[in-house]
Amino acid sequence: MRNHLLLDSIRDGQPVFGLFVSIPHPIIIEMIGHAEYDFVIIDCEHTTTSLEQVEEMIRAAELVGVTPLVRIGQLERTNVLRLLDSGAQGIILPSVESLDQIEEAVQYMYYYPEGQRSLNSGRAGTFGKYSLQEYVQQANEQIMLIPMIESATGVERSLEIMSHPQVSFVLEGAADLSQSLGVPWQTDHPDVVAALEQVYEASRTADVPYATVARQEQDMQRWRERGVHIFVLGDDRNTAFRAYHTKRKQYRTSGGWT
Repeated sequence: MRNHLLLDSIRDGQPVFGLFVSIPHPIIIEMIGHAEYDFVIIDCEHTTTSLEQVEEMIRAAELVGVTPLVRIGQLERTNVLRLLDSGAQGIILPSVESLDQIEEAVQYMYYYPEGQRSLNSGRAGTFGKYSLQEYVQQANEQIMLIPMIESATGVERSLEIMSHPQVSFVLEGAADLSQSLGVPWQTDHPDVVAALEQVYEASRTADVPYATVARQEQDMQRWRERGVHIFVLGDDRNTAFRAYHTKRKQYRTSGGWT
């Protein structure tokens, strides 16, 4: 198993930046890595990305030194196991609303004594090239479990959710949270802002790092001043679309067309 650069940076309090990746191709990961991001979140919740595509994307991440995390669509034993055996270095759980979900994930993600992840000497364990006993220990130390808080119920139970020692950091999900609070897509609505503040305060109480999706540059500055240093800068599709759109608009304007 490779050294977990993201985990080391978070523990050292260093700023880290990531992107959701929805385009299921390894070249996207390569570009993000060469753009000097620290991690990617390969999205298997809102996409049709296959397990084989995820594995190729993880290989690309390893090639360019980016930490590959995967957001799953469903918490299911075989699904989680295959992603980790493919080399994913962390699992992001969407819509977490209870400690039970964390405890179930721990059983699937970690080897004994933390959990009961099925033993395997495949890709993640370098096919048995090195000591599998050492790999098991290293995997338990390095695999990251990240819950997303995306509902009013999750907010209410956020401190309980983060009480589990295997939680690496917590990621806000303001978009779905806004819908849960009756104001869909109004991520800057006072009710949504107040709910995110509650999650942030719970993270401080639980001593769990808080990660935010920085939608505007001023958002990042505000959270930085509060000690937050894990930032997700949107996703690959929207980032690419805005770049394409902006470039065309600039050149059209430069050519004298309105």
